[in-house]
Amino acid sequence: MDDAPSPALDIRGLAKSFDGKAAVAGLDLRVRPGEFYMLLGPNGAGKTTTLRMVSGLLQPDGGEVSIFGVDARLDQVAAKQIVGWVSDEPMIYDKQTPTEYLEFVAGLWRVEPSVAAARARDLIGWLDLAKVAHARCENFSRGMRQKVALAGALVHEPRLIILDEPLTGLDAGSARLVKNVLTARVRAGATVIMTTHILEIAERMADRIGVIAGGRLIAEGTLAELRARIGSGDAPLEELFLAIVEKDAAAA
Repeated sequence: MDDAPSPALDIRGLAKSFDGKAAVAGLDLRVRPGEFYMLLGPNGAGKTTTLRMVSGLLQPDGGEVSIFGVDARLDQVAAKQIVGWVSDEPMIYDKQTPTEYLEFVAGLWRVEPSVAAARARDLIGWLDLAKVAHARCENFSRGMRQKVALAGALVHEPRLIILDEPLTGLDAGSARLVKNVLTARVRAGATVIMTTHILEIAERMADRIGVIAGGRLIAEGTLAELRARIGSGDAPLEELFLAIVEKDAAAA
């Protein structure tokens, strides 16, 4: 009998096309529980499309998505209850304050009010939002809006946290706060999948790295494993990434 835990995310044969052109082409991908997984790829590689399908925001044309053993296509509600999603364009309500927004989101997930209030206080503190906790979001900078969106994605304590370029628009201090919060969530047992074009961050934070191009997974592994694949013992991730993508393009 196999007692191995279910993968945090198990994607098999995932496919999506737009106007007859494949954005994701039979993608297979497995993410382990409790790991920080970076999904990298050039523009148009299919990263955002993949994450939107996993998050239930976009219907796949084919394939399977399982989140901690829950079939995300057959039981969308159960899957969404254990997922937190942060897009590259922060989606919050301008007329609400951060405190009101977190209360609203927690209510959608049916988090008990006293628990939700405690979590909101913690998130507001961790993300340095205390000074604007009761100010309307309409005048917030992009970076502040992104932090509020992240807090909203975490208030129900999802087991799988999916982030698409979450550091866009953040200054160095805010980016550090976000990275600290995400690292703490992984240490507490959550799983994080994140895309970023800032490869230095991926190099420092990722347990494993996946590289996709043309909607396919073309390489995967730890930094050490990717270095071994390219034959370089100390190359930075940027060099590895470019070599992997160029090799795949040349073989196409």
